[in-house]
Amino acid sequence: MAQRFDAIVIGTGQSGPPLAVRLGASGRKTAIIERAAFGGTCVNVGCTPTKAYVACARAAHVARHAADYGVRIGNGAGGADVSVDLAAVKARKDGIIGASRDGVERWLRHAKNVTVLQGHGRFSGPNTVSVMSEGGHTEELEAGEIFINTGTRAAVPPVPGLERIWYETNSTILSLTELPEHLAICGGSYIALEFAQMFRRFGSRVTVLVRGSRILTREDDDVAKSVQDVLAREGVEFRFGNSPQRVEPLGATPGHGIRITLGNETLDVSHLLFATGRIPNTDDLGLEAAGIERDNHGLIPVDGQLRTRVAGIWALGDVNGRGAFTHTSYDDYQIVAANLLDGANRSVDTRIPCYAVFVDPPLARVGASEREVRESGKPALIATMPMARVGRARERGETDGFMKALVDAQTKRILGAMIFGIEGDEAIHTFIDTMTADAPYTTLQFAMHVHPTVSELVPTLLDGLRPLE
Repeated sequence: MAQRFDAIVIGTGQSGPPLAVRLGASGRKTAIIERAAFGGTCVNVGCTPTKAYVACARAAHVARHAADYGVRIGNGAGGADVSVDLAAVKARKDGIIGASRDGVERWLRHAKNVTVLQGHGRFSGPNTVSVMSEGGHTEELEAGEIFINTGTRAAVPPVPGLERIWYETNSTILSLTELPEHLAICGGSYIALEFAQMFRRFGSRVTVLVRGSRILTREDDDVAKSVQDVLAREGVEFRFGNSPQRVEPLGATPGHGIRITLGNETLDVSHLLFATGRIPNTDDLGLEAAGIERDNHGLIPVDGQLRTRVAGIWALGDVNGRGAFTHTSYDDYQIVAANLLDGANRSVDTRIPCYAVFVDPPLARVGASEREVRESGKPALIATMPMARVGRARERGETDGFMKALVDAQTKRILGAMIFGIEGDEAIHTFIDTMTADAPYTTLQFAMHVHPTVSELVPTLLDGLRPLE
């Protein structure tokens, strides 16, 4: 006989745990299911570990350039002999994610009215879920409210010879304890570029294989070119119009290298990383038993309140196609909780898209790009400013990049903004908050900001608005 609950949450990513705790606190008897590591992608193989690696890579980069700041390391002039112990970097990362993962689990296990079950949850009907533990024991659960939060995993293209080599994904590469001599990365978006820069700063030779003619295809051309120039200057190699047509091992056993066939030429590397997209974890959820259909990408269609087409079932996080970031997943939780528990009427349809690419300097964006504004045909204003005008950037010796803002010429509302530069991932929130408040750009333009910061130049940027021609 099935155990009866009021609510079931499948998955412990960014939206699942806080939702389960809120549901339990509301008086609902709640079950939350996790088949692997608590915390989901972000905590275990996503944001937390990769940003820990980014921090280590930046430390190495700063040490190598210490002499530029008049700082001498040992008896040398600064950083020429700086090396990275990848095993120590990994150990630091493991400690950080371990604390986060354990914290999520403890929080759930001590939450009121919340039962934690470990195993693989699958729908067995519209309001029933079976949970199979590692030992093969199965429990049947029943609830009137079910929330899917199962996340995504790395997508790997079907390259001939792939079964004969050892390749890396964003998850497995975090287990390496020795630096790759030559790392090839397939992909041209944010995951590929973050790993490219960090491993180049660690000391590896890095070659990025981009299928198209440019990186960061969702960004404007000037933004993508600026990011590429920074990474290329640090020694990251780019090869455009290239993707593996065949791979084969160099040697009789794994670990001796990989030969990649690219058209009429080959590239020999020590390691190969695929950063070519993500697949939603929806293929083994038994969705058909619940009457839930997936789209062509494996995503679960939802409405603005994140309800699936089956009554009583919601989909949150990366599986719903409404955002693929930790912050969008957490916002999904806030929307569902507000509507279900607080009597609100919030919708994901009104959410303003924002994100950052954590290369160094970071690239941050909110709203529409210049290309999107041009395609819309709206009368608009545009302003750009090089980061070299920012005092904080000059003082830190990090003047790469620029800012860009776009404004509706008639309503004076901000349409979008981009900052590629030092602390841009923080300064972008001045735009995000103004846009969320639906305030005119003059609210931000006339604000007094603290000196010397990056944000203080945002009003100056807006002073330079001109018609978008």
